[in-house]
Amino acid sequence: MYLIESKRNGEWIYDPGMAMALQEYVKDHIFLDDDVLFPYMMQPAVQIGKFQNAYEEVNQPYMDAHDIKIIRRETGGGAIYLDDRNMSFCFLFDGSTDIHGNYARLYEPVVKALENLGVDQLEQKGRNDLVLDGKKVSGAAMTLQNGRIYAGYSLLLDPNYEAMVSVLNPNQKKIKSHGIQSVRSRVGSIRPHLAPEYREMTVWEFTDYIICQLLEINDVSEAKRYELTPEDWAGVDKIAADKYNNWDWNYGRFQQFEYRLTERFPIGTISVGLTIEHAKITAIQISGDFFGTKNIKDVEEVLVGVRLRKEDLLNALDSLELANYFGNLTKEEFVSFILSEKA
Repeated sequence: MYLIESKRNGEWIYDPGMAMALQEYVKDHIFLDDDVLFPYMMQPAVQIGKFQNAYEEVNQPYMDAHDIKIIRRETGGGAIYLDDRNMSFCFLFDGSTDIHGNYARLYEPVVKALENLGVDQLEQKGRNDLVLDGKKVSGAAMTLQNGRIYAGYSLLLDPNYEAMVSVLNPNQKKIKSHGIQSVRSRVGSIRPHLAPEYREMTVWEFTDYIICQLLEINDVSEAKRYELTPEDWAGVDKIAADKYNNWDWNYGRFQQFEYRLTERFPIGTISVGLTIEHAKITAIQISGDFFGTKNIKDVEEVLVGVRLRKEDLLNALDSLELANYFGNLTKEEFVSFILSEKA
C-alpha cells in the first residue's frame, strides 16, 4: 500500500479544501500498482455528506465566530466535526476486494491496531460507526468510483466536545426540506482507553503508529510513497478552487428549503419567512409589531436573490437605513437574526 501524505514542500496541509482536493485528484488521476493510504488532519471544519443541506447541519453563527469552515465531501453519510486534535484516514482499494459496503472489514486493521494499544471492547455498530464503551469514536464512509473503492474514517483521539456540540447543533430548528438529516450519536474519546504507557501519546505519535500498523511496517520511514509532481499539485489547486473551497459547492447545491424565524427585540417582535433555492433567497416576507416609517417591502426586495451568507446579506442592506423600517435595529443584528434561530 502506498502512503500519500497531505504535505506540500515538506509541510503538512491543514486547509480542509486542499486536503479533500488532494484525495479527489489522486482518486481520479493517479493509478498505481497497489492500494493507497491518505492520512490527513485539518484546521477546524465540519465535513458534511454529499446529500446534506448545510443549513440543517451546522450552527453557522458559531462557525463564523470561531473561523470554522464547512466542506462537502463526495460520499454520503452525516456531518462530522474535524480538527487538528484528531486524525482521519482515507483509502483507495482495488474495487474487486470484499471491502465495498463492508464496514466491519474496513475497520478490522485499525481495530487490531487500537487493541495493541490497550483499547478493549471496540465494536462496529450500525451501518458505519466504531463504538467504544457505548460512544462513537469513528464514523466511516465509502463509495465505488473508477473501479476503486474510496473509503475513509476519522479516529477521535481528543475530541473538542465544546466545539463539536456547538457546531453540530443548528440554531435553525424550524427548517423544512427534503434533505438527509444526520443522526448524531454521542461521541467518545479514544485516549482514556489507551493503556497507561500510551496515554500521553501526541496526535502525531498516534498517527505514525496507526500508519505503521495499516502499512504493516515498523517505522514510517519504511513506507512506500508516491510524491506528487508540480503538475499533480496544479490539478489539486484547481479542484480546491473550483469545488471544495467554492461556496456554491459547500452551501449552494441544495435545491430548495423553507424556514420561519421569530424573535422579540427591544423594538418589537420580528418574524421572517424565507424560501431558499441553491442557498439564495428567492422569497421573503417580514412581519411583526415593530414601528417603521418606510415600507418593509423595500427590505424584502433588496434581499431577494442574495446568498444566505453573512457578508452578502450585509452588503445587500447597505443601500438602506434600517432605522427607517424597524427603529433602533442595526443591520448586523438583523442579519444575525436571519442566520440563526432564537424562537
